[in-house]
Amino acid sequence: MKNYITVCFLLCCAWLSAQDKNPLLADPTIFENEGTYYLYGTKGAKDVDGEGFQVYTSTDLKNWKKPAANNGFAFKKGDGYGTTGFWAPQVFKYNNKFYMAYTANEQIAIASSDSPAGPFKNDGKPLAADVRQIDPFIFFDNGKIYLYHVRLENGNRIFVAEMENDLSAIKPGTLKECITATKPWEDTEKVKWTVTEGPTVFKKDNLYYLLYSANDFRNKDYAVGCATSKSPHGPWEKPDSPFISQSLLKYPGTGHGDVFYDKKGSMYYVFHTHFSESEVAPRKTAIIPITLKGKQLSIAKGKNIIWLVL
Repeated sequence: MKNYITVCFLLCCAWLSAQDKNPLLADPTIFENEGTYYLYGTKGAKDVDGEGFQVYTSTDLKNWKKPAANNGFAFKKGDGYGTTGFWAPQVFKYNNKFYMAYTANEQIAIASSDSPAGPFKNDGKPLAADVRQIDPFIFFDNGKIYLYHVRLENGNRIFVAEMENDLSAIKPGTLKECITATKPWEDTEKVKWTVTEGPTVFKKDNLYYLLYSANDFRNKDYAVGCATSKSPHGPWEKPDSPFISQSLLKYPGTGHGDVFYDKKGSMYYVFHTHFSESEVAPRKTAIIPITLKGKQLSIAKGKNIIWLVL
């Protein structure tokens, strides 16, 4: 009995140690380039000076480190648009250049760089919009560019619009609503201002998959659903239950992440959780293997959360 207690204590200490070394990024995304994985997200660690988007790198998805350049920031306040509220970046490659779509001052901006590690910079202007908008995700399909994003009007609602080829603006007349909270699991607290956010889109066998988070991020029931459509514009068929949630993973506040693939082509979802059962922030960063069978996206059988460790 004494040996059993000792083993449990050591395992608990090891788990707590791993959490202490977590990157503590919310709204995370992972971008792979030439064998290196780049992790970005909304900064949560209070002991990190500066505002903007930190970047961590790894070659094995297990051990992560912060680049020395720019104190580990891929984009820092002053490098372009924004003075506060640097949230939810997405990094992609387009026309042999790297781009970062991000939120600042509750507007969307796009910065560019010659390296996925940054520094990303722009001219200090956001995309033109008549409402507050956040959580950009840019998707390329059949020669067109789509901006999936959240508009803050009568709730957090997910929209899509086609973009100009130079990424400077959305095309007039193409804006269309995709997702708003209508299912019971998407609004467990019965609030007036419902929330659907954090869109990620991919395509498989001519079917479009839109992953999104629902409920307020401070709600323990924050969770991820996967809607499908035969068109990038929708209409979207939404699930009756989430495929990533507290009830499935046993951690509160699971959501707002991105799909990525490892070097072997295995599929993952990177996301954040609450810091603990009693504290929301700083949110912790994790990945989990997922699988697509038929048209059903789910957590890979027998797989558990993998906490990212520095």
